[in-house]
Amino acid sequence: MSESISQVFNNLTIYGRNLSMRIKEILSQSPQGQNVTVQGWVRTKRDTKTVCFLEVYDGSCFRTLQVIVDKANAEDLQKELDRCTTGASVEVEGQIVPSPGTNQKVELSVSTLKVIGEAPPETYPLQKKRHSFEFLREIAHLRPRTNTFGAVTRVRNTLAYAIHRYFQQNGFFYIHTPIITGSDAEGAGAMFQVTTLPLENVPMVNGKVDYREDFFGKKTNLTVSGQLEAEVYATALGKVYTFGPTFRAENSNTTRHLAEFWMIEPEVAFCDIHGNMDLAESFLKFILSAVLEESSEDMAFFEERIQPGLLSGLQQVIDTPFHRITYTEAIERLEKSGESFEFPVKWGMDLQSEHEKFLTEKIFKGPVIVTGYPKEIKAFYMKLNEDGRTVRAMDVLVPRLGEIIGGSEREDRYEVLLGRIREMGLNEQDYWWYLDLRKYGSVPHSGFGLGFERLVQYVTGMGNIRDVIPFPRTVKNAEF
Repeated sequence: MSESISQVFNNLTIYGRNLSMRIKEILSQSPQGQNVTVQGWVRTKRDTKTVCFLEVYDGSCFRTLQVIVDKANAEDLQKELDRCTTGASVEVEGQIVPSPGTNQKVELSVSTLKVIGEAPPETYPLQKKRHSFEFLREIAHLRPRTNTFGAVTRVRNTLAYAIHRYFQQNGFFYIHTPIITGSDAEGAGAMFQVTTLPLENVPMVNGKVDYREDFFGKKTNLTVSGQLEAEVYATALGKVYTFGPTFRAENSNTTRHLAEFWMIEPEVAFCDIHGNMDLAESFLKFILSAVLEESSEDMAFFEERIQPGLLSGLQQVIDTPFHRITYTEAIERLEKSGESFEFPVKWGMDLQSEHEKFLTEKIFKGPVIVTGYPKEIKAFYMKLNEDGRTVRAMDVLVPRLGEIIGGSEREDRYEVLLGRIREMGLNEQDYWWYLDLRKYGSVPHSGFGLGFERLVQYVTGMGNIRDVIPFPRTVKNAEF
């Protein structure tokens, strides 16, 4: 191709003229002497007797572009300058010139200025430089315009692209699993029901809801995981992954819970628990390396304003081999530590966040993968170990967060899986197709799940998971 995609894009027209040059390109290329058009929003405005300084951003990068209007030569621009307030959208044309300031190499000397959309200062809510995150959640439609949420969004984009890149470069196929499902992957029951039945007059038979009249003819819910369906394709294509929305109806109003969130779930055929651990470690190191390299400017902001020590902590995870221990070993190490935990440690309990952080921060001082959990605290599909007490589950733990990835080798034996389904009190008829995979060409296979918002929260150091997803869905909150 004779022209790059960006060149073709920049040759398109809008409003009958050439598209503007993105601020990221201007600041990285420093094209001094070039005449350019910039379109964006005003972050700040500062007036002197002779000059007006505008800080304009367009979302392409963290930094703003300083725009200089010489009042002596711009009497015809005064009307537009008067309309130019914080939050207003503008189109400016002018020449890129060296900047005498220390914060940028170049600035834009304006020849023409046009206000596209005003932002009346008496009503525009983002007047102050800093607002509380609680306040910004109430105006989720405007918070992407702030430094913090612009940076979160760009980091989120970098991570998503890196995730796809990792799997595509390693021979995985991207598949789309259903959002509406008739089975419960976790066996937890905390699901949102999907129905077309009239709620004011629900059809009943013998005191029970008659789902034969529902749209799908059976009880259905929003999915909590795409894993089971991903296994279908893994046992046909070898290596697959999903990256899609999932839903949990847990009545939890905490900084770690969302009702709607995104999950990354790879599944690999002919792969045991050891291969699964290798995959998880390689995957996590790849995407963390990508965000440190490709979003360095935004990450520097999070280091400075949100979580001091963030960058070195992420680099440590990249550089350190992951320790691998069994659940039983973890319990023994925690018991011998002499630490007084809020949740007393004993074999058979699910590890709490305080235990996971103690393992990574105090005992091993680095990432840890814990395997071999008691079967009672793990899902029915995890492969049963020879001891009959534990399953081939794995949790990847990192300092500061605790669990970031959860996965397992899947049970590939028909009779054992059927027994586990019955043991968990699940309806085996709902899993007839899942059991079929163990009847016809069954193979050892493994996979894991990574909650995307938990990853973004960990990478950015943001304290509340509601602040790393564009429009949070939580208990009593579906406003936007």
